[in-house]
Amino acid sequence: MYIAYYRVSTDKQGQSGLGLEAQQNAINAFVKDQECQSFVEVESGGNNDRPELASALAACRKTGATLVVAKLDRLSRDEIMLLTIIDSGVQVKFLDLPDIDTNTPIGRFMVNNMVNFAAFEKRLISQRTKAALAAAKARGTQLGTKDQASLSVAGNQAIAAKADAYAIKVAGIVGEIKTKTGASTLRDIASILSARGVKTRRGNTDWHPSQVANVLRRAA
Repeated sequence: MYIAYYRVSTDKQGQSGLGLEAQQNAINAFVKDQECQSFVEVESGGNNDRPELASALAACRKTGATLVVAKLDRLSRDEIMLLTIIDSGVQVKFLDLPDIDTNTPIGRFMVNNMVNFAAFEKRLISQRTKAALAAAKARGTQLGTKDQASLSVAGNQAIAAKADAYAIKVAGIVGEIKTKTGASTLRDIASILSARGVKTRRGNTDWHPSQVANVLRRAA
């Protein structure tokens, strides 16, 4: 039995270039017709506060299922967090590292090295970004959003990012519904979402076909 964990950033595609659909395709091809519960997280790789990941890991411990992710960095980019998960006793399958068994000393060693390299790369990017900002400031470039127009634009961008995150999360649920039930029409999908108690953007559970279409269009 497998439990799939998907993570995308609020920019829709995620920092690794693996969007939700690509992750779903990779995992569906791996698990095929086997039972597979799914959890979708919309969060950046640098944030370790992951309620969906916590739920996925709890489900793995309860059922003895293997956690499967499309790529190592979809699980985490933090070496301590990743190794803590691996050492917790949950079997993890990374589809981009198909030959690595995290239950063996060699497998753990390989993952450890890859995570350390990813962390090193992350620190280099952060260092370069800080250096670029310092150079821009030294040239007299004004940083930040201090005027009202800029603040308004930033606010609209935040609202749009939140809407994108919601759409991506629901799109993941819709993908699971299609795979498990064979539902293909917007009306059927709306009925299943309502029956499952999935909340709309307004906070109710009364889904209409047009709402499903709007969510999928935004997540695409």
